[in-house]
Formats: sequence, C-alpha cells, structure tokens
Amino acid sequence: MLIIFIVIQFIQPVRNKSGQALSTDFGKVYAVPGNVQTVLQNACYDCHSNNTMYPWYANIQPMAWVMARHIKNGKDKLNFSDFGSYTGRRQISKLKGIANQVKDDEMPISSYKLMHKNANLTTEEKSLIMDWMNKTADSLSTEN
Repeated sequence: MLIIFIVIQFIQPVRNKSGQALSTDFGKVYAVPGNVQTVLQNACYDCHSNNTMYPWYANIQPMAWVMARHIKNGKDKLNFSDFGSYTGRRQISKLKGIANQVKDDEMPISSYKLMHKNANLTTEEKSLIMDWMNKTADSLSTEN
C-alpha cells in the first residue's frame, strides 16, 4: 500500500490556473461591487473560474484528483472567467441560478466550506449575493 501511495504522488492532474483575467470575466462584463466580488472570489471562484487558489493538500494524491474533478464539474456548470461569452439568456439564467443556490444553501458545497472557512457565508453575505444577482438578472431581462 505504501508503495502505491508513493507512486501515485507522481501522477498530478493539470492545475486550473491561467493567471489571466479575460475580457469575458464576470468582473469585467459587469460593474460588480467590491463586497460582492470579494464574496464570490472567496466562496465560488476556486471551482467556478479559470484561476484556482490551491491549498497545501492539493499536492497529495488522491485529493488532487478529487479536487480536479470538482473543479471540472464546477466550471462545466458555471465559469465566471467565461461568463461574458454566454448568451444574454444564459447569463440571466445563471445569475438567477446563483441566487437560488445560495438561498437554498446548495452552494458553496459542504465539503468546500469544511476546508475553506471564508466560504461559510453569513446571512448578510447571502443576502448581498442574492440581491445583486437577482437585480442584475432583472435589469438584463428588461433590456432584452
């Protein structure tokens, strides 16, 4: 078992770190207030953007594989780095979906909150995110 554990340490998944903020990035497409952006970066961006801040345990297998799968699944559902490339209708849907998932305590996921204390959203942070997302979605709906 020890030999297998040592061998798998050499099989590292690709890191999700582009180091760039694309023109399609959520923060560039919308004038996101600083407090909203901070909450999103603390609670969402690691799994839902192209720039993950990796903790120390991301270097240990099989944790890195589990994290890579979570990040891939998260980005498949919502990628803040590519948000501006979504159609207007999809952006509205995603904004409302974010608000609903925060309201229903579906996001951030429990395992992420367990390891990232700053992702445990307070009632005020939840309200801030839900209000801003719904307001932005409503304003896009009236434009279309």
